[in-house]
Amino acid sequence: MMAPILERFVSPGKGNGLRATGRIRKGELVISAEPLACCVSNRLAKEVCHHCFTRRESLLRCSQCKTAHYCNTACQKQAWSGHKRECKCLQSLLPRLPTDSVRLAARLIFALLSPSKSSSEELYTLEEHESHLTSMPEKKKQGLSQLASMLELYLQQEVPDLLQEMGSALPPSCQEPLSLIAKVTCNCFTISDGELQEIGVGLYPSLSLLNHDCRPNCVMVFEGTKLELRAVRDIDPEDELTISYIETLSLTEDRQRQLEEQYHFTCHCQRCDSRDKDGLMLSGEEGKWRLLKEALPRLEGLKAESNWEMLLESSRHLLSSVGGEIPEENLYKLRITDMALDASVHLGRWEEAMSYGVTTLPAYRQCYPDPHPVHGIQLMRVGKLQHYLENIEDALDTFKQV
Repeated sequence: MMAPILERFVSPGKGNGLRATGRIRKGELVISAEPLACCVSNRLAKEVCHHCFTRRESLLRCSQCKTAHYCNTACQKQAWSGHKRECKCLQSLLPRLPTDSVRLAARLIFALLSPSKSSSEELYTLEEHESHLTSMPEKKKQGLSQLASMLELYLQQEVPDLLQEMGSALPPSCQEPLSLIAKVTCNCFTISDGELQEIGVGLYPSLSLLNHDCRPNCVMVFEGTKLELRAVRDIDPEDELTISYIETLSLTEDRQRQLEEQYHFTCHCQRCDSRDKDGLMLSGEEGKWRLLKEALPRLEGLKAESNWEMLLESSRHLLSSVGGEIPEENLYKLRITDMALDASVHLGRWEEAMSYGVTTLPAYRQCYPDPHPVHGIQLMRVGKLQHYLENIEDALDTFKQV
């Protein structure tokens, strides 16, 4: 599993990390890894196969727990060894469902209780994973305590003497349900599909060593549940390998707040210290872009409700009200233009969708100086629209950039 081009080391000021042992070229696969445990997000339980993580129109449902769904009997058979114990737990809670993190923690316990899976060959054992319990605010800790109680309730059916059994199979710091849930929520990765939409969560112990940078030299992409770490810049021997834990297309203070709240550290990367790109993202007259900023929560609400007609009308109105006074690179204008693009696609208004898509591209190019899947997906969307509308020359040009 481990390619010999990386090693674990102690990163100054950050604790453990991973670094390159040789030269890695931009675009190269650094390492790929299968999860120790993973599960499909609850909200997509009926749309994604719980074994291979493929999206499908129609899936077979597990007749017992009525929660797990599969492409076909082959996927269902292969998933059974991992689903068997979980299936009884899910049945015991019906009609309620455990949260994603509770389900993932339980799957982790079952994986560790079955001798074939172990995290011993990982570069970073579960024992060493941070739980951050000592540094988190009381309110967050209470939230995690509720999840820990839910985990115990959920596992009662299948592992009645849970604590004893966990005691023999799990490392000391994972035996306490609260500590385990804290480790899971802080170290799990979001598994995304080919369009970078979230479909599940997984634990990849060795890759939890990767530290964060707001302009990272690596990105993660997924093939089903297999995680692939790819370089987005040329990396020299002994350079630290970094990923971004969050969406990088945001302002320094917003990124810092999110990292502090979710991951409990203050980011001192070069991009944060220099506030690089903040000026660009806030370009244009403040009085005008404030209107866009203030309208965003309402638009996000419409998007969450799939109210595409209303979303398109509101976005269209806001964008025409600021006109050319706010440059396309302004973060709030870019977010609203993206929402207008989404809404137009959902409503089948292809011409309008294409014009919104095209206006976002220069901003994406500036905000993602390194090759990045987010930029690639945006180009792909625009290229498909150009191709569909028979702008063949433009489409060809866009696909080349992808």
